Amino acid sequence: MTNNIYILIIAAFLDYLIGDPWDWPHPVQIMGWVISRLTKFFLHLCQNSLIQRLAGIVLAIILIIGSGLVGFLMIQTARWVHPLLGIAIDSILLASCFAGRSLRAAAEAVLQPLTVGDLEKARKILSNYVGRDTQNLSQPEISRAVLETVAENATDGVMAPLFYAIVGVFIPVVGPTPLALAYKASSTLDSMVGYREAPYTYLGWFCARLEDCLTWLPCRLTVVTLALLSGKPMHIWQICRRDAINDPSPNSGWSECAYAAFLGVQMGGTNWYRGVAKYKPLLGDAIYAITATSIQNALQLTRYCFLLWLGIAIAIFLMLPNR
Repeated sequence: MTNNIYILIIAAFLDYLIGDPWDWPHPVQIMGWVISRLTKFFLHLCQNSLIQRLAGIVLAIILIIGSGLVGFLMIQTARWVHPLLGIAIDSILLASCFAGRSLRAAAEAVLQPLTVGDLEKARKILSNYVGRDTQNLSQPEISRAVLETVAENATDGVMAPLFYAIVGVFIPVVGPTPLALAYKASSTLDSMVGYREAPYTYLGWFCARLEDCLTWLPCRLTVVTLALLSGKPMHIWQICRRDAINDPSPNSGWSECAYAAFLGVQMGGTNWYRGVAKYKPLLGDAIYAITATSIQNALQLTRYCFLLWLGIAIAIFLMLPNR
């Protein structure tokens, strides 16, 4: 268990200092490749809606358990070669599950041209990170899209993987990395096949529901953490209770609403996807306009949440009598 807490700390530093270099292979890329191949196979093989639902369950089991198991075997093999190699592989794999630096880099990549008025470049860069149509977005809409992306991914990209890594720290045989990789596989499945639209309507239903369940607790803990950091927890909670429940997603609406309430801005509204308008419930009160400062503050809040959870995990570990 002692090594587990060290690995968690090293991974946190690696994500903060290095993040995910573009030219390095990433576990999510491999997960995406496997999901793509298996999805095509199941869609071709299964024509009936019930069979597709069952195939979706099999897909989730293969990817989620498989990702955790492959990570576990890689770490054990590296430890067999040399203990220090095991720690290095373990830490690198775990760092790849945290998207803190990548999230900041993505937001700043859009903010850089946006702040100098180059909307065309900002729209083009933003299109790499969001599913909505970006070609006609105004400056306020671009800022809203960036902030919504930061707020949503703060939970499923940063805090939820950290939550499962912390749980894994206190499970000696498993460790933090396999659990974090398993969650990352679930999140990747949801982003690739968790849609109500064809052809994923039936195949992706289980992946979407499972990801919702796995993210539910980390999301609520993130909301509570933000509420406590704000110094006015009841205000944050009341706004989330008022607005977040109107969002069709059981998690992203809460995450976005908590950030909106903390920053005094409003998210949601009409977005366009492949030329089709889709309305999202308004979250928070529009006390201030969304600016680059709002986005930077949201990124800073995510870092504070991350460090607070990491500190709590270390404190719990130090209090254990037989660590």
